[in-house]
Amino acid sequence: MNKYLSTADFVIIVITAILFGVALFVKGLTQDLLLEVGILLISVKIISMNYSNKRLSQEILKKLEKMENTVGE
Repeated sequence: MNKYLSTADFVIIVITAILFGVALFVKGLTQDLLLEVGILLISVKIISMNYSNKRLSQEILKKLEKMENTVGE
């Protein structure tokens, strides 16, 4: 799992889950819950963007290494 998510992603997931659970017990199933769901979706978006950036940066590094090897020959 560490291949796909960094430590920061795990921290965001845990904090968001804890806060979402607390909000459910404190506010109950009211309209304020929509705000909490919005925050949860923002956290999911941050995590997915982080994964995408990590994947793209690895691809760029591979291409740069390939170019460096080609120029070095």
